[in-house]
Amino acid sequence: MAHLIGGYAFDAARRITGTRDIWANPGQTLTDRQLDCVLWAARGKTDYEISVILNISHETVIQHLKHARERYGVRKRAMLAVRALYDGLISFADILRY
Repeated sequence: MAHLIGGYAFDAARRITGTRDIWANPGQTLTDRQLDCVLWAARGKTDYEISVILNISHETVIQHLKHARERYGVRKRAMLAVRALYDGLISFADILRY
């Protein structure tokens, strides 16, 4: 609930101040598998660990994270996690769950 209220508060503040959203990227979303990989990466798992957890190949994890970074135009996995948090695709509760 707090996450939802916080999002509305930030949007209202942007409208009031006339600040544009520098991260606005309408229509950008991640596939379910890309999102799974991003979430486990946000939890601090390596590509290999993610591959074991999700029962997919190491190379597949690398490709999912690469495509997710490309969609958001970021180079680092930390920024990818931040963008997913910012867009509401994952939450701090999701990250801290395991």
